[in-house]
Amino acid sequence: MKRIFLLALFSCYITLLNAQQPFKFAFLSDTHISTDPGVPADDLRRTIADLNLQTDLDFVVITGDITEMGTAEEIKLAKSIFNDLKIPYRIVPGNHDSGWSESGGVDFIREFGYDKFVFDHKGYRFIGTASGPYVRMSDGHIPRDAVVWLDSVLAKTPKEQPLVFLNHYPLNNELDNWYEITDRLKKYNTQFVLAGHHHTSKPADFEGLPATHGRSNLRAKAETGAYNVVTVRTDSVLFAERNPLTKAIRPWRRIALGKRSYEAGNYARPSFDINKQYPNVKPAWVYHSSANVVSTPAYANGLVIFGNSLGKIEAVSVKNGKPKWSYQTGGGIYSSAAVDGSSVVIGSGDGSIYSLNAKNGKLNWSLKTGASVLGAVTIEDHVAYVGGSDHHFRAIDMKTGKELWSFGGLTGSVVSKPLIYEGKVIFGSWDTHLYGLDKTTGSLLWKWNNGSPVRHFSPAMCNPVAYGGVVYIVAPDKFLSAIDASNGNTLWRSNAATIRESIGISADNQLIYGKTMNDEIVAFKTNKTKAELVWRLNVGFGYEHVPSMLIENNGQVYFGTKSGVTYSIDPEHQKINWAHKLDNSMINTVNVIDKNRVIVASMDGKVSVLRSR
Repeated sequence: MKRIFLLALFSCYITLLNAQQPFKFAFLSDTHISTDPGVPADDLRRTIADLNLQTDLDFVVITGDITEMGTAEEIKLAKSIFNDLKIPYRIVPGNHDSGWSESGGVDFIREFGYDKFVFDHKGYRFIGTASGPYVRMSDGHIPRDAVVWLDSVLAKTPKEQPLVFLNHYPLNNELDNWYEITDRLKKYNTQFVLAGHHHTSKPADFEGLPATHGRSNLRAKAETGAYNVVTVRTDSVLFAERNPLTKAIRPWRRIALGKRSYEAGNYARPSFDINKQYPNVKPAWVYHSSANVVSTPAYANGLVIFGNSLGKIEAVSVKNGKPKWSYQTGGGIYSSAAVDGSSVVIGSGDGSIYSLNAKNGKLNWSLKTGASVLGAVTIEDHVAYVGGSDHHFRAIDMKTGKELWSFGGLTGSVVSKPLIYEGKVIFGSWDTHLYGLDKTTGSLLWKWNNGSPVRHFSPAMCNPVAYGGVVYIVAPDKFLSAIDASNGNTLWRSNAATIRESIGISADNQLIYGKTMNDEIVAFKTNKTKAELVWRLNVGFGYEHVPSMLIENNGQVYFGTKSGVTYSIDPEHQKINWAHKLDNSMINTVNVIDKNRVIVASMDGKVSVLRSR
């Protein structure tokens, strides 16, 4: 026993001794590689060439936003450029790599081999995690599976070992779960934190944790881009920007090193006081998945069914949230499942569409496509309709799993839920268009554009609704658009309320509901000729931008927010029925069971049935 203790003590001594050895590494961020020829790729190639000339660099770290839109093509291009780097490197994705990802992050992992890392170098432990949002617009978020993984890494880390933590976002409220990370890091000997996102080199402090933002590698308005060279000495770490064209060095930052001891401090944390205001609603149970849940759970046979970002399809009891079955796919799941009788259909980031027995999770059939399937599924007359990232939209026979037709005229991925209306399948794509296809043949009847050529303004995330021959849609351009369902012509557009993507339709089809970007729920009259704003209700949810659609059921309208709150409002009397905060991350579109029960899921992987009275 004494020998084991002495060996452990000697090991700790060697670790601390190694930590005193100076070393140097390069710190890159925000390369924003796109497939458009020119500046971003040229800037990175120039930096790689400059890095290869230096003989005193031990490694390179890159903190996210590697690409502009997270497409497979962009990620492959970025990887091909990094392949020329002769120095070992570690890389993590940022919000541009995940927020618009056509694969839900699968392509990034496929190309680079990981989306989080840990390695030791001369006594220091470097830990890097991915950050989203993932596929949906939301606040920054370190994935649930990364937090679980971080716990396992820290459990094996000696308390005295110097740590360096890397993430794309700063560890503040730009991440909805920043406190989960800072609380953990402050229990260890964390020397400093590296982050990107802000595109400029600047010092930061994250609840006492010394931190540095690295500049973007892009040249912006200068002749060339730049990056940081980091020199770790025995007593301090030095940061200097290096220009790869002129080789000029600009020292700008020093952080003292040494044994850290972090005070608890009085730091802000998310408030759950809203739950005290509405004691008439409580969770019947809460199930916490091992990874993010970014979809609407299905309900069938007394089970709540959903997929997570590690590719697992899970079913839990609607009564108590206890797991009943699971099915593992090969890629992250961002597709909302649909149920047809005893079958549930869902898409996966591994490129397949799955049909499972809803009672026991046994596979009925699977259909392989050309890329990830992130789109939600709609089923009508035993036919499943779903779009994919291979730029195809499909109709599939529910019984056999055979493809009935495939429309391949897209130039972007499909991630939202299609609408079946007047013999048409209507859906948006990240190629800036809304499509109307013949339900039976899949032939193109029309396509609509909001006038913007910018992909970020595509009508891709909003689930369209329709009544009276009119389709209603909201894109990130913040206009509510009314479109003729027969030919795709614009009837009217209104920005009288700053709605971003989240809409719904009343049970009597007389009102279109919208969630604005600041506090309000609004109602427009369904109308072919003009926009008529009927009422607006200040709910008080603050700044808001997540695509959680509004669902009316039994005289109540339900919706979720980016801060983890689910609301029920009374549309007739324009008042709040209740509100409940599940956690501090995005609430997906809810699934209503009955007047007193609603299924909610948060991006952080919490799934719950809220019960009201």
